[in-house]
Amino acid sequence: MFWLLILLAYLLGSVSFAIVFSRLAGLPDPRTSGSGNPGATNVMRLAGRRLAIATLFGDLAKALLPVLLAAWLGLSLVEQAWIGFAAVVGHLFPLFFGFAGGKGVATAAGVLFALHLPSALLAVTAWLLTFLVTRTSSLAALLALLLAMPLLAWQQPSLLLPMSLLSLLIVWRHRGNLKDLLAGRERHFRD
Repeated sequence: MFWLLILLAYLLGSVSFAIVFSRLAGLPDPRTSGSGNPGATNVMRLAGRRLAIATLFGDLAKALLPVLLAAWLGLSLVEQAWIGFAAVVGHLFPLFFGFAGGKGVATAAGVLFALHLPSALLAVTAWLLTFLVTRTSSLAALLALLLAMPLLAWQQPSLLLPMSLLSLLIVWRHRGNLKDLLAGRERHFRD
């Protein structure tokens, strides 16, 4: 059952809601417009709030649902974490979109919501506060990750390996943003 859910999570993760919703709305592919990232932040820039919120919830749900299904089927917390990890890998390297995926923040949030609600709420709060102060989504995502993952590891030590790997993948996907942040040229949202 575990390996079947890993495959299911990867395939669900491979559904890029940013691309699907953009196509349905007759908009350009977010991988070739705006920041080039198929995620909710870029969809917000390209299409506005409604489509961005739909993308955010789609990306969150594609990890949340397989992890909750694994919990319902009685799989261990560590197995649930690896299933969530598979969904994030699907988002980063989607089979259906030539392995050109997003940065995994919303999908990782779905994993957190399923595994440990307090860590997820801390991440969302950190993201919102950082974004409100800096208007920089990438900085908000990275700070949220850096705050939530230690809490999760402290509360659920068995999840240290899968969640550390997930965190490293997300930081790696943000390497361009990190360079831009350090150089002072990262994109900000306008009021």
